[in-house]
Amino acid sequence: MTDPTTRPGVGKPRAGDSPAGTSGENPTGTPAEGSAHTPAENPTGTPAEGPVGRRERSIGRLGDRKRARLDELARATADPGGVSLYRDALRRLRRNPVAIVGAVIVGLFVLVAIFAPLIAPHDPVQRFDELTRDLTVDSIPGATAGHPFGSDPLGRDFFSRMIHGSRQTLFVGVLATLIGLTLGVLLGAVAGAFGGWVDVVLMRLTDVMLALPSLLLAITLVAMASRSSQWTVIFAVAIVSVPIFARLLRGSMLAQRESDHVLAARALGVKERNIVLRHMLPNSLTAVIVQATLTFAVAILDAAALSFLGLGDPDINRAEWGLMLGVDGQRYFEVRPELAYYPALAIIVVALGFTLLGEAMREAIDPKNRR
Repeated sequence: MTDPTTRPGVGKPRAGDSPAGTSGENPTGTPAEGSAHTPAENPTGTPAEGPVGRRERSIGRLGDRKRARLDELARATADPGGVSLYRDALRRLRRNPVAIVGAVIVGLFVLVAIFAPLIAPHDPVQRFDELTRDLTVDSIPGATAGHPFGSDPLGRDFFSRMIHGSRQTLFVGVLATLIGLTLGVLLGAVAGAFGGWVDVVLMRLTDVMLALPSLLLAITLVAMASRSSQWTVIFAVAIVSVPIFARLLRGSMLAQRESDHVLAARALGVKERNIVLRHMLPNSLTAVIVQATLTFAVAILDAAALSFLGLGDPDINRAEWGLMLGVDGQRYFEVRPELAYYPALAIIVVALGFTLLGEAMREAIDPKNRR
């Protein structure tokens, strides 16, 4: 009997068949040519790329692009030269024309107020013979050589008094804003830190103050004083701004109470006093500082209104825009209306400058107000 291995046609698999116990393998155990385990080779000897290989390669290229993008974002985030919140706000202010206009007005006003004795050509309380000589009840000298704004009703250089009036206006506005800011921050910090009945009592007190118009409340406070003076105006305007700062800071601190960094500090056992002073209060002062810029404009207007109504400083020798508008401008408006125009225009422009700068700062610092 002939050995099957030597018989022709025996031992060779037919087309489409594979030996038992193997999956596309030769009897020697090596994968058969064209099986799923080994890719077919091109004539050049390299494996031929099928649909699965092309899909894997496209997925790999997509993954590489994603990894490159993530690496780029990581490098941008880890860049030590990153822009902080305040630097970003300053950059936005530089690009904002409204902020530039407001900053120019405020800067000029501050410079004129600081260097008023050097800029003013004459003493604001000195009377000049060339002005008093032509001074009558129905005639006040206008612009002349050496006196560009003419004379006031007492024969004094009106231009010099306008320049010195900027110093007085700045003094009243700064002191009133600082006093109101200090008291408001104190009340708001206490209410926001303790909460409970302390918060209820303080906030109801501020609600009563906010229920009255600011100017009416200031008039009431000045009228309660035995004698009106410059300091009564300052304190009246300061008290009017206290509830604004208090409620603003209290709201910011209540938002900070539930923030992640405050909760983490409590979990680590940090004392409540340190949490309030080092975490909650510093992160809540940004909005209050911006509000102080806007309040400065309101303080200037309220102080000028009190002086205009005759509730301010009674010293007629003191150069103050509100006093000049009320005493001189109102009394001699028909004779020489410029006595009212100049101080009124100065008050409007300065208040507008602080308002524009404050609104631009609020928009630059608070992301919710950005356009």
